[in-house]
Amino acid sequence: MTRMAAPASTSAVGRTRVLVVDDEQPIRDLVRGYLAREQMDVLTAEDGTTALELVRTEQPDVVVLDLMLPGVDGIEVCRQLRTYSDAYVLMLTARGEEVDRIVGLSIGADDYLTKPFSPRELVARVKALLRRPRVAAGARGPSGLDLDLARRRVTVDGRVVELTFLEFELLAVLARDPGMVLSRQQLLDRVWGAEYAADGHLLDVHVGKLRRKLGDDPSAPRFIETVRGVGFRLVES
Repeated sequence: MTRMAAPASTSAVGRTRVLVVDDEQPIRDLVRGYLAREQMDVLTAEDGTTALELVRTEQPDVVVLDLMLPGVDGIEVCRQLRTYSDAYVLMLTARGEEVDRIVGLSIGADDYLTKPFSPRELVARVKALLRRPRVAAGARGPSGLDLDLARRRVTVDGRVVELTFLEFELLAVLARDPGMVLSRQQLLDRVWGAEYAADGHLLDVHVGKLRRKLGDDPSAPRFIETVRGVGFRLVES
């Protein structure tokens, strides 16, 4: 059963649309109430199959997604929606093990909140996600490099390049501001999350792998340039 705070056809122009997915009605109602107070249009779903249908048809800006769902679980929902949506995903779970958090982030979740949670904190997390820029679907990087965010597809001179989730996210973050230098810490925070204990060596390893797949020569960069002592930037067209 699916509930909507307001039909899609009556959503106010410019208002944020959030899909709340949880099999517990009290949680759906609680979260919907707090988000609605912030002038957001809220849809709800109690199972993964319905959630995937709503993401495709209603195109929410944010999906608040419970990990433990009947049938198609939250991990699979997140994995599937990432093939056609760039909605921000805030995952909820009653389990606090680090492995759950890592799995969620690795398949495309943007943030992670453990139950029981403060509704005010959830609202704050949603607002924080909305302040993050997203690469528009079909974004174009330097000449020869094309990114399709909705399909998570990258091509170089028309050749499809297979990237891991983290490699794609790293490239997407750099592509948001071509020519702008991002420090190592900024990249770690935006790709791995501010709370994740990643280090500069891990970043360098992923940048190296990404460059090799793109056919980019660090000594004469076509796409990703190293700014010594600072970080990296995507070469402008």
